[in-house]
Amino acid sequence: MQRINEDIKTGNFGQVYLLYGKEAYLRKQYKDKLSAALLGDGDAMNLHYFEGKDISVGEIIDLAETMPFFADRRTIVVENSGLFKSGGEQLAEYMGQIAPTTCFVFVEQEVDKRSKMYKAVQNQGHLAQFEEQDETTLKRWVASILKKEDKKISENTANYLLSKTGTDMENIRMELEKLVCYCLDREVITVEDIDAICTNRVTSHIFEMINAIAEGKQTKALDLYYELLALKEPPMRILFLIARQCNMLLQVKELKSKGFDNKRIGERLGIPSFVAGKNVSQAARFKVDELKRAVNQCVEAEEAVKTGRMNDVMSVEVLIMSVLRA
Repeated sequence: MQRINEDIKTGNFGQVYLLYGKEAYLRKQYKDKLSAALLGDGDAMNLHYFEGKDISVGEIIDLAETMPFFADRRTIVVENSGLFKSGGEQLAEYMGQIAPTTCFVFVEQEVDKRSKMYKAVQNQGHLAQFEEQDETTLKRWVASILKKEDKKISENTANYLLSKTGTDMENIRMELEKLVCYCLDREVITVEDIDAICTNRVTSHIFEMINAIAEGKQTKALDLYYELLALKEPPMRILFLIARQCNMLLQVKELKSKGFDNKRIGERLGIPSFVAGKNVSQAARFKVDELKRAVNQCVEAEEAVKTGRMNDVMSVEVLIMSVLRA
């Protein structure tokens, strides 16, 4: 990111950039920022965009060899091509002989660092990886957005917001826009504001459902399930998420028993430390045998649907009731 910002500031651009990683918001922000800087003055005639795995590499190379129209450079953006995992050999070879008037911007969610395309860009251009941001960075970002709108948020309230939104920056940005509009002339964002206006993620519902199961609250657990159905969530996806959460809790309990703190647990499981902390608290409510039994019951529920012994809606209902404690 620093290199891209420096290139934009100085106007000294490389000929090929690769923007990759899980954080879609940052990938898009830097793709747009870099493309605009490369073109200058809104020159849309020399911008070419290709997306998807069915793009023609030959067409891209032919275009790259074509002189720009009354401009210094031609910019070619290639997004979600899959060429950084397989099939990029022809374009990788071309990376060593790009026409001096052409600049490439590749945007991918996932890359294989062993691929010829990755190595070619690494040798000839600049790489920028955009991974999910950590808790501290996200809270700082949230505060900066709200500050521009003359709003404030406490650290505890920011933590609560992130527990609702998750770490996806685009989702956070949309929820912040709703909060700013909802609060109007009020300066401070509160937990009550978040509850009133922010959308609960499906995973938040699942987390609350598991809490209700741990507490033996059958009605609450089923109500959360019915809310998800009302939101058009497929029962089998809900089942998958329940199984995934139970598996997560098993891993958390194992790591906690080995003396790992929340930060190290988060690093090991690939989740932010504040999410790890929530999982540690939830895992403490269960015994290992209970979680293993719940995972097995998820497998049995899926099998019951696949073999036609039970419909999908009822299978998850039965699962929720069967894992509740007496």
